[in-house]
Order: sequence, then C-alpha cells, then structure tokens
Amino acid sequence: MSRVRVSRHARIRMATVVTVCALSAAPLAPGAVAADAPAYTETYRPQFHFTPEKNWMNDPNGLVYYQGEYHLFYQYNPNGNSWGDMSWGHAVSKDLVHWEELPLALSHDDEEMVFSGSAVVDRDNTTGFGTKKNPPMVAIYTSAYRDGGKQAQSLAYSTDRGRTWTKYQGNPVIDIGSKDFRDPKVQWYAPTKSWLMTVSLSAEHKVLFYSSKNLKDWELQSEFGPAGAAGGVWECPDLFPLAVDGDKKRIKWVLVVNINPGGIAGGSAAQYFVGDFDGKTFTSDDKGTYTPPAGDVVQDFEGAGFGDWTATGNAFGQGPAAGAVDGQGTVSGFDGKGLANSFHGGDGATGLLTSPPFTVNSPYLNFKIGGGRHPHEAGTVLDSTPPEGTVLADFEGGTYGGWTATGDAFGAAPATGTLPGQQQVSGYLGSGLVNTFRDGDSTTGTLTSPEFTVDRKYIDFLVGGGNHPVGSDRPTAIELLVDGQVVRSATGRDAEALNWASWDVGDLAGKKARIRIVDDNTGGWGHLNVDHIVMSDTPAPRASQETSVNLIVDGKVVRSATGTDSEALDWASFDMRPFAGKQAQIQIRDMNTGGWGHVLADRFTAADQPAKSVVQRADWADYGKDYYAAVSWEDAPGGKRYMIGWMNNWDYGQSVPTTPWRGAQSIPREMALRTIDGRIRLTSKPVGSLASLRPKVPATASGVVVEDTSKSLTGFGAKGKALDIEATFSLKDADRFGLKVRTGAGGEETVIGYDTTTQELYVDRTRSGAGDFNSTFPGIQTAPLKAEKGKVKLRILVDWSSVEVFGGSGEAVITDQIFPDPSSTGVEVFAEGGTATLDELRAW
Repeated sequence: MSRVRVSRHARIRMATVVTVCALSAAPLAPGAVAADAPAYTETYRPQFHFTPEKNWMNDPNGLVYYQGEYHLFYQYNPNGNSWGDMSWGHAVSKDLVHWEELPLALSHDDEEMVFSGSAVVDRDNTTGFGTKKNPPMVAIYTSAYRDGGKQAQSLAYSTDRGRTWTKYQGNPVIDIGSKDFRDPKVQWYAPTKSWLMTVSLSAEHKVLFYSSKNLKDWELQSEFGPAGAAGGVWECPDLFPLAVDGDKKRIKWVLVVNINPGGIAGGSAAQYFVGDFDGKTFTSDDKGTYTPPAGDVVQDFEGAGFGDWTATGNAFGQGPAAGAVDGQGTVSGFDGKGLANSFHGGDGATGLLTSPPFTVNSPYLNFKIGGGRHPHEAGTVLDSTPPEGTVLADFEGGTYGGWTATGDAFGAAPATGTLPGQQQVSGYLGSGLVNTFRDGDSTTGTLTSPEFTVDRKYIDFLVGGGNHPVGSDRPTAIELLVDGQVVRSATGRDAEALNWASWDVGDLAGKKARIRIVDDNTGGWGHLNVDHIVMSDTPAPRASQETSVNLIVDGKVVRSATGTDSEALDWASFDMRPFAGKQAQIQIRDMNTGGWGHVLADRFTAADQPAKSVVQRADWADYGKDYYAAVSWEDAPGGKRYMIGWMNNWDYGQSVPTTPWRGAQSIPREMALRTIDGRIRLTSKPVGSLASLRPKVPATASGVVVEDTSKSLTGFGAKGKALDIEATFSLKDADRFGLKVRTGAGGEETVIGYDTTTQELYVDRTRSGAGDFNSTFPGIQTAPLKAEKGKVKLRILVDWSSVEVFGGSGEAVITDQIFPDPSSTGVEVFAEGGTATLDELRAW
C-alpha cells in the first residue's frame, strides 16, 4: 500500500482557539465545503480536538507515554472516510493539546484488519524484541481475521519510539476461537512483576483478565460480568487504580467498559465500575438492590384480556402473554403473571395496543419495557400503503428487466430478501428487491434503468442500506439522471430496513430521465437496498418502523421509549408534568417486521417520582451521545491518569457531514475518584495544558440577572466558533437556566442548561444545525447533578463541531457533536420559569 508523504510542517496539527472577540463567519452553508479548502479550515473541522488530515477514524488505541511524547494511535481507514480496512493511525504530542500526525503505524493486510488494543514500553525487555538499553514499544492488538471473522490477540513492536513497527511472527498470542474477543488493554502490574491484560468477550458482556511474564504466553486469571448496563456489546475495557479524594492510602480500581448500543443517551457510551482488584480478580462495589417508586397501577396485564385497552393488528394476540410465546427466547423482568408481548406471529406481525383516554394528574408514568430497539421517528405514519402511480420497477419476476448492471454488486437477478452474512432486511414489498450485499460489502457496481419520461410530480421509492451520499468518496446511492447529470439522489441510513423516500420532480416534467443505483463502497455499510420505484402525484411519507411505548397528547406522540434488543424488561419513565390536566393515551406500537421487530410492556404506574432503568442506575464516564471507546494513557508523568474517547456514536458515526475526514477525539481528560453524596464517583476535567490556548484576557460578565428570557452576551465580548467558558450560576426560582452557544443563523442554538426540578445538567442539540442525516441525532442529553450551596459551576468547551460540558466537580459530563452554520457564533444566558443569576462568566 502506498501512502502520500507530506512535509513534517504540513503534518503538524496545531490546536488553536481563535480569540473570542475576533471571529469572522465563513460564507459557507453547513456541509458546503469547497473541495480545495485548506486543510483544517473546513466548515466543521475541530480546532483543538485531534482529527486526522483525511479519512475515517474511530477508537483511540495504544495510549502510552514515552520519552516526552504522548502516543495516540487510533482505528483508521487509510483508504476512505467510512469504516473499513482497519489499521492503526498514529499521532504524538508533548502536551496532549498540540498533535503531530505521523505515518500509518500498523496496516491491515490480506489476512487481517488491525482492531483496537494498547501499547506498553517493555522496559525490562521481557519480550526480547529490543534491549534493556533500548526497550521496545509493544502494541497488543486484536487480529480481526478476514477469513471466518475470528478475533485473537496479537503483538507488534517498535524500537524507534513507535515510528516503524514489525508484527510478531508468533501471532496470535491468545486465540480462544471467538468472533467477539477484542480490545486488549495491557499494563505492568508491579506486585506480581507481570503483565496484566484486560480484554473483552464482547457478546457475552464479560471482561477477561490474563497475566503474562513476557507478553507472549498468557494465563487466564478471572472474568467479570455481566453487570450494570448490558444492552449492547462490551468493548474497549480499561482497568486502572486511583486514589479516593486524593488519599494515596485509599486506592480503588476503576473498570471502564464501553457499551454499544445501550448507552445512557442511546447508542454508544462509556460505562464504569468502581471496586477492588487483587491481582487476579476485579470485584465491583455493591450498590444494593433497587426499589422503584410506589404509585397507582394503571395497567398490569394481569387479567384474561386487555380490559378497556384496544388492540389492532395481530401482534399482541387476544390478551396478555404469560411470558414468552411460540418461537421466542426467554422473557424476563415482567411483574406478576402477564405482560403485553407483540411477538405473536413472530417479528413479521404488527399491531397497536392503545389505552382509553385519561387525564394526566401525576408527575410521572413509570412502566417496564423490553423487546426491539426501534425508536419512534417524528413525522412517520402508521399507514405504509404504497403510493398510487406508474411503477418504474418493483424487481419482481426474477430479473432486472431492461435495467443494465455493471460490476458484481447486483448479481444476475434481484435478491429475494436477506443475503448471506447480512442482518435481517425488512420493509421491502413482494418477494424481490435490489440488495448489493453480494459477498458482503466488498462488491461494487451500478444498475441503470431504461430511459423514461417524467410525467408525475414525485418519484417515490423504498431505500435502505448504507449512508454514503453522492459527493462522498465512495457513495451508496440511488440517483436520478437527466442529460447524464445527477439531479436528485438519496441514500440509506445505515440500517437494513427499507423505508420510503421521495423526490419532487415537478420542475422536470417532460424530461427524459434514468435512475441509477450506485454501490461504490467496500467499507462498513457499503451496500444499498432499493425497491418499488413509482412515479406518483403524491410524496410517500416515511412509514413507522418503531417498537415503542408512546404517550399521545392532542393526537401527537410527546414521549416515547423503546427496548434495547433484549427480552428482559426494564423500568422506563415518562415526565408527565408538562401535560398536567390534559387528556392523554398510552399506545404500544409494533410497526416493525425486521430483527427484534417486537415490543414488551408491563406495569404502567402513575407515580410522584421517576423509576430508573438499569442503564440509568449504572455509572457513566460521560452522559452525552459522543464519547465512546474511552481508554487511558499508561505511564503518564506524575502518576496522572488521562483518558480520551472517540467523539462519535455508532448510531450515526458514518453519516456525520464531514469531509475529507470523519471522526474526532475528545479533549483528553484528567480522571479522579471523589466522594459525592456518599458515593465514590469517577470525575474528569479537561487536561490542564488546554489553558495554554487561552488568550491572556478573557471576555467576562458578572451579576447578570435573567428572568424568563434570553440575553445576549456578545456585548461582553463572548462569542465565537471555538470557546473555553467557565461559568457559575446562583439558583433562584427558575425551572431551568444556563447558556446558549453557537446561536445565530435561522434560530440555531445549542442549549447548555440546568433543570432545578430534576437536578440535571442537560445539552439540547435539537436546533444545533445539520442533524437530518439520522433520526437519533437531534435530542436532549441529561446528567444528574446536584447544586452545591445553591450554585452550579460549569466548564464548557465549544469547538467548530462539538460541545463538552463539565458540571460540578466533573461528575456530570456531556459530550455532543453539533454541526452549526459557521455564522452562528453567539452566546446567550437564559432562564425559564423564573429568575437565575449568572454570578461570573469568563470566556476565551
């Protein structure tokens, strides 16, 4: 594999924050980045977070400090800006703020991809890869074998400070024959003078601990898990000791387990456990049993039928289920003898179960929910009847008809559903569809229709698969061509379920056109599903594919919850306070015919306090949507423990609107254990060297009182695309208060607030700019945070496409990507439902 070399000067990634008062707006709409924009000036390019010059990046790997340099390796695709060909990219820093990108460290090859892992300095040369005078740096990584998909642990070594690497000829060094065994984190464990490996058995929600004297021969010591949140796979574990409240005589161990999906904010997240480690076994602290709040039971499904609840469709059967139904795995977590279970008829069945109207008179509605993770999507309809019109292609009959195929992605004929190795495909009509998952994502090609005349206002079609739009380096898209030019296009959403999309073609009436389906992508989600293309006089609305429990007020879904792809039910809660006195209904929806296309529900209870799920009761290093694969540096000076995470989420990670790079790392954080409200909590704060980017004179404001309004702080000099903010508020009688950042164009704003009634820090990015690339991106993230002596302290880092909020002593952290217009640079202070005071603000 060849690699373009650039000068050392060009590779230096200098993280700089522009002075708060001196920012100008670039005349570019979001996403409209000129192809020749100078590197690191692109619209959404982070300015003080590490990003590679180009291409895809995810998990941080191999974090180690050696001879004055912090090494940051990372999962990297050298061949494109979507996931694929996983290798280790490499950057170094002297202060964890200014980074120099180095050439590729460990490359994929025909046999393996190089998945996540760690690096150590083998100071005693236990491996024999170097000498005691020149100890080797050793990378311990997961070999992801292309043939069969097995994962095993392997070694590579460097004797020139990590600049060049050699893979060990005896690889792999641990092979248990598993396809879900990955992400080794290795450290020197001094008490036994041996190496300690913490590694994930991801699908089983377990962490394994191994010991070795030479990094080559390993012996299993123990395992931990399942425990805490286990709704998705466990990945990228890390284990390290920290002093509690700075007392070096009181050491506890922290086990970080990253989980995807099933995180606190949905999708990817970093969970942690606090406990003890004796050299062989990690034992987490006992948090006791959970008792949900008492209340009045609205529906417990203990009768023979549904009572006054109404069932439609055939998914829920004739009445409550007594547990699992035919063909279903073991169902657990429900109360009593009965529950609502929409697996009657399997995942192919659909239906609704609706309560009678009732008046909202309690603060919370608590209930148990399980089944599939298919959230409600605003604007979708329950009726998925195909639109009427001229069918251009339905891909029935076993041939492509007059369509012309190139390449090998489309096969000789339409697919009849799910292809080998593919997740379940759903949402198509009839028995045939276009599906380019031939031989996995590795195939490419085009499929082009005969010419036709546009004679209706809309072209409607079903589409699913990968989200790689036209204009990206390797698209997976359906295109409308007029005079050989692409005039309309659409893509999937990184999901196998097909759903309706529409092109308004009223301005093309009478034109000759063709439709072309393009799969030019061999990375993750590098395929497309298409069916039932029809010219119509009406646009086809997206159909609901949710498996959810919804609260309906005034005919609209105002609250929604879903399962976690699990047959175990868990508590969920709706905040009903905004709807007090209104008429409402509870509706359980199963509109999904794909994998995990069912929902389980039980024990609806009106209560004064919210019930908390296992996920909510778990401990999280970050409560935002965009902090994953968090791991820490080994051998940092002064015994410090610095941690960094991938600032993205697998729910939409390959769809974020950045180019020519995709993926960023969080700001490195200094970790500590503190006793907060009687519990030991993992806290974090931005690395101290970040202050080196601050101009000498900050923008300041003090004693700003706001009552039920927003007030601009631009007059105080606080504005910009990249900001470092410290703010202290005094609680008065406001329900909510805080700051709004990146305010401006078209009402854009990212709200960073505190809710006094729930005692929660929150970030609201529903109006933060571009977010339509995935339905799960817009939303509000919350973190529990108690005020201290009537005050709330915040540290806020704003970059060109992210916010990181540290509340209190760093026990409440929320990291979110945002994609605002470059002209949105305002900062405002706000209060809702009363008065709050901004005691002091300093912004750089």
